[in-house]
Amino acid sequence: MRSLFFPWGVILQLIAIVHFIRRRPDTYWIWIIIFFGPLGALAYFFVEMLPDLGLIGPSMHGFSRRRRIRTLEVTVLDNPSAGNYEELGELFLDEKKYARARECFEEALRQRTDSIDPFYRRGIAAFELGDAKAALPDFERVVKSHPKYDYGRARLYLARALAALGRDEEAAAAFGEVSNTTEALCYAAEFFAAHGRAAEAKELVDRIVARKRTMPAYQKRRERQWLRRAATLRRRLQAA
Repeated sequence: MRSLFFPWGVILQLIAIVHFIRRRPDTYWIWIIIFFGPLGALAYFFVEMLPDLGLIGPSMHGFSRRRRIRTLEVTVLDNPSAGNYEELGELFLDEKKYARARECFEEALRQRTDSIDPFYRRGIAAFELGDAKAALPDFERVVKSHPKYDYGRARLYLARALAALGRDEEAAAAFGEVSNTTEALCYAAEFFAAHGRAAEAKELVDRIVARKRTMPAYQKRRERQWLRRAATLRRRLQAA
């Protein structure tokens, strides 16, 4: 019985350790996995790994998304409407194919300019391609029309574009008005820290840390990237 249990217990521990390294949950889990052996790894599986399966959903949607892209690429040949190009552009954005997305939104905007969404999406594509100069007018147009567009992410992109172009005073003002999401606070803190405004950066990081204490587990998993970046920045600020 022991010989049957032994290899599977070790395998479970190794899987748990690999998951811990990739996802970086609370540090105490690594000690539970190591010192409690297979039982600790099993507890980790149910508490941390199993809930993470819910995050696989977006990646699973990738298959249907790519199938829809192929369908739309054929459709626009016969029906090159603005709506078809906008949908195709959004799918390319989700696939991180920013050059193709930018082309689609530009084609859509040749036909209609009565919606700010294609301007916003074109700006995102241009910004992610490193062309902040081209992205900035799109973000300015969107924020002027709807300051809280896309739950405040439009203003965040505006601030990031201004920072990328070296327009620091304008960027600082824009970062001071970003939404209260963890992502926005993290970007703002990083900007202030990089520009010698450590006190403001620390205040924002402290807000993120305080928020983490009351976050439900599912939200911590969803925002793990930003919580980790905030923790790294906090250590840097403390060291300085």
